[in-house]
Amino acid sequence: MILPKKPSDSSIPWFSIGITAIVLLSLALRFWGLGRFNRLVFDEVYYAIFANNYLTGTSFFNPHPPLSQYIIAIGIWIGSHLPFGQDTVNDLTGSLRSTWSYRWLNALTGSLIPIVVAAVAYQLNRRRSYALIAALFAATDGLFLVESRYALNNIYLVILGLLGQLFFLLALNHHGAKRWLILSGVFFGASAAIKWNGLWFLLGIYIVWAVAWVWQLFRTYFGQKTRTRPIASGRHPLQNLTELNVGHIVLNLVILPVVTYSFLWIPHLLMNPSPGFWESQVKILTFHQNVGSGTDVHPYCSRWYSWLLMWRPVAYFYQTASHTPEAVATDSPLSAGASNVIYDVHAMGNPFLWWLSTTAILLLLLLLTQRILEGVGWKSIPTSYTWITLYLIVNYAANLLPWTKVTRCTFLYHYMGASVFSGLALAWLVDRWLHSEQNQYRSAGVTVILVVVLAFIFWLPIYLGLPLSGSGYHLRMWFRSWI
Repeated sequence: MILPKKPSDSSIPWFSIGITAIVLLSLALRFWGLGRFNRLVFDEVYYAIFANNYLTGTSFFNPHPPLSQYIIAIGIWIGSHLPFGQDTVNDLTGSLRSTWSYRWLNALTGSLIPIVVAAVAYQLNRRRSYALIAALFAATDGLFLVESRYALNNIYLVILGLLGQLFFLLALNHHGAKRWLILSGVFFGASAAIKWNGLWFLLGIYIVWAVAWVWQLFRTYFGQKTRTRPIASGRHPLQNLTELNVGHIVLNLVILPVVTYSFLWIPHLLMNPSPGFWESQVKILTFHQNVGSGTDVHPYCSRWYSWLLMWRPVAYFYQTASHTPEAVATDSPLSAGASNVIYDVHAMGNPFLWWLSTTAILLLLLLLTQRILEGVGWKSIPTSYTWITLYLIVNYAANLLPWTKVTRCTFLYHYMGASVFSGLALAWLVDRWLHSEQNQYRSAGVTVILVVVLAFIFWLPIYLGLPLSGSGYHLRMWFRSWI
């Protein structure tokens, strides 16, 4: 049976059913047992405490911009006034708080990321099947699941950066509509107000826009020697990039993000007037420059090139118990000694999703390079295929390559921004295969989806921190570098 090349006209709303199922699954996995491990897990020792400091008016130095801690603080305030989620409490944040209160808003936000990824995919080629596959891959990434279940900040950085990209694509689809460009600039500034590397989502847009103008100028002066080919599938929104001039970019994607970023510091500065705004930026930069690198700083430090193969995941939580019903202690030291049950929360992606996504982005890079070297890409009118390839590669590189110059200790989660675009690349290839008339391509597409889903199920216990036997734990640690 040959799959249709256009979205089905079936009366059954498959797309709506699929997206709804993915969102419900995401919500269930993120909220299930959210109050487990009644302690501060990994960097909750910073972000949950900082968030509580805002609620108690306690002065402190924050080595990151403050937006994620505002959001977590709002979650704590709301969660503390709800009639549920109060079964496990501790005073580790500086006040008596339930674990649910400082985690639930992360869980909700993380559940929405598959929808945003689907929206970005749909704006790229208007194919619902592509959007659905992209959402499925986003929902079955273990690192995003783990990051969503604790009071950490990377989920906010990714979703705000993706929303900036989404609104930019909407602006292109509406020929530079001002409201979408304004929203894009605001969300890019907000992403940078989580961590400075949130700006790399914006960097990707700068590069794509610049390449579009260079491409057009090159074809204007040199392309007339070669017969251009019309685009069979109509005008792609990324072709509208050259409708945006320098003024549009400077106003909406330079000034507006800076204003948004600066504005979001006001609550922090009102509560912590010293150091001031500029001095705070200098202190943040100095802090990260002095962190150092290597295992002497942290046993789970990893270099940027190792992220592509997920060589060094991070153990966020590890605890042993003598039997399954035993409660995991709040603040007892971690022990790797002999025991019957292991509780492990591993911040690692879905291995097969990551490996296949890396392969997909490298394959697209190879194909695009081949077209450019042959002169086809520069001298002809770019096809939708070329524009999508360019967008995915540039944004992937913009979120990965800046890390090559970072000297401080870095972790696997710093790859999350880039991994979104490699996942989109894999989803796009799989969607094309599923719409192919050749059986081997359709079979390959189905196989990739099944492998990704089954791998997610297999490694799910170490994403959720479910009790495992020693053999069950080691069965999932395929490499010594994972432990």
